[in-house]
Amino acid sequence: MRIAILSTNSDLYSTRRLVQAAEQHGHEPVVIDHLRCQVMIEGGKPEVLYKGQPLEQIDAIVPRIGASVTDYGCAVVRQFEMMKVFTTARSQAITRSRNKLRSLQVLSKAGVGLPKTVFAKHPKDVDQLIALVGGPPVVIKLLEGTQGLGVVLAETAKTAKSTIEAFYGLKANVLIQEYIAEAKGADIRAFVVGGRVVGAMKRQGKEGEFRSNLHRGGSGQAVLLTPDEEWTAVNAAKALGLRVAGVDMLQSQRGPLVLEVNSSPGLEGIEKTTGIDIAGQIVDFIEEKIPTDENDTVGV
Repeated sequence: MRIAILSTNSDLYSTRRLVQAAEQHGHEPVVIDHLRCQVMIEGGKPEVLYKGQPLEQIDAIVPRIGASVTDYGCAVVRQFEMMKVFTTARSQAITRSRNKLRSLQVLSKAGVGLPKTVFAKHPKDVDQLIALVGGPPVVIKLLEGTQGLGVVLAETAKTAKSTIEAFYGLKANVLIQEYIAEAKGADIRAFVVGGRVVGAMKRQGKEGEFRSNLHRGGSGQAVLLTPDEEWTAVNAAKALGLRVAGVDMLQSQRGPLVLEVNSSPGLEGIEKTTGIDIAGQIVDFIEEKIPTDENDTVGV
């Protein structure tokens, strides 16, 4: 098969590993910078052009779409979908997962455990919002933040109120979320491929840091999930329509709580921590699905 990895940087670890895994499985990988693609719209003849030339004979794509270019990246993925090319992440699912509020609403409907979260538009409601999530302390998140950016832990009511009002003053959309003290600055990243967990790690924030992202200096160790954690990870990915996903969960007294579901999860942290060939698992999934994919859709 000819497998296209949609990535703006062929030197990134995740991109290199996907290329390597495809080659090891006997396929032809090609790295396509989706920002250099053009979408050709014509009745009955959808095309994707790359550097001015039509992209042909692509059997599958693996989208690695950065958060800052979600709209354009998803337009390219959508065009491949119209061309009946298999994708490990549908455009609609990527878009849904990138909107924190929308994804939490979908996960809530699916019965997945979540921290108490509130969203409102009017600054005069700040005291009520803090009380609704049981704070302080509370976690304040920008809707558009990634990799731990735009996330603030407010330990007092005064700090929470001033932070929220500052964000509102900048016309930013924010979520106010319950702080799970028993998690102690750690979370679980479960990597889901094709409806099953293929690897998991526990990430611990560095001392004095409540965010556990490896990008922010956190450390990781391989873990085996409990049945509840595995069910939560699989059903969170399924609810959002993601075939490949990184599901971030907190361990709480009331069970696993989903923080976020990542539609383009990095491979470096999970592979180096667990020793599992995650890239190979993704290629295995493509091999399994291409002959039988029915291009089923997930409702908005």
